[in-house]
Amino acid sequence: MGEKGRRSAVRLTARGAIALALVATLAGYVLAALLDVEHVVGAAFVLASTLGVLLVNRRELLSLVVTPPLVFFCATLFVELGRAFGSVSIVQSLALGLYTSMTRGAPWLFAGSAIVLGVAWRRGLRDNVRELREELKAGAEAARPRQSFVPEPEGYFEPKVYGTPRGED
Repeated sequence: MGEKGRRSAVRLTARGAIALALVATLAGYVLAALLDVEHVVGAAFVLASTLGVLLVNRRELLSLVVTPPLVFFCATLFVELGRAFGSVSIVQSLALGLYTSMTRGAPWLFAGSAIVLGVAWRRGLRDNVRELREELKAGAEAARPRQSFVPEPEGYFEPKVYGTPRGED
């Protein structure tokens, strides 16, 4: 079966893949609370991140690979804000909840980020990075002002005397 036969008919934008990971991570928090199982959040995050990088358009891989930590943090912040509102000290409860959830989810976060990076690399992330470098280089060259004259060397200044001095005729 050729490359055409293996391609999925479903393609996501980077925003769609990010939204998928965010919703799945939030759903993982809900399931973890209902089932009282700790690792559901991390597994949902890794699964959704992997699915997202497999389904995203190749030209948007670069946008996607930098977002897994941000997605995980935003989902955790949202959940911990909800938990903190019922406590006496919202700030203290939020800080402690974020610290606890982020440290508990760190292995899942690193695994999800590594998987996304590895799959994206295999799907053509290197080409995206090369294209970005070329665009940035072309933009920098276009923004560089063109000089129409050759400046004199630094500190070079000699007054020029034109003509002959008076009285020496």
